[in-house]
Amino acid sequence: MGSLIQGMEFQHILRLLNTNVDGKQKIMYALTAIKGIGRRFSNIVCKKAEVDMRKRAGECSAEELERLMTIVANPRQYKIPDWFLNRQKDYKTGRFAQLTSSGIDTSIRDDLERLKKIRNHRGLRSYWGLRVRGQHTKTTGRRGRTQGVAKKK
Repeated sequence: MGSLIQGMEFQHILRLLNTNVDGKQKIMYALTAIKGIGRRFSNIVCKKAEVDMRKRAGECSAEELERLMTIVANPRQYKIPDWFLNRQKDYKTGRFAQLTSSGIDTSIRDDLERLKKIRNHRGLRSYWGLRVRGQHTKTTGRRGRTQGVAKKK
């Protein structure tokens, strides 16, 4: 397992959930390359799938990767608690889910569109490109925006 010579089954780049994952990293940290999977969620998924966390991602068999992906797709069936998931009580469906890769982008876009449509404060400020969560904006966050008045010559 910890040999210096790599076997023929070693993969340097894995393709998981439309994301290129580095095969040279340990499996727990390699999974964090997928959008929507952090270190803690990756840790719990590896434990539920009974995958050795000392393994490199490229050393994992296809069956182990399949187990990992089924747990990521259906975390509630594997007794991962609701508070651990990144999409809790979805607005439309009322379901709890762990969104990954393109699912996150579409859900955030849909949420912002809904907030803009109902003329919500949060939706309007995000539309205007201003800070949304109550931060002070008088003196901070001026980079990237036009500032001041053009001087007369």
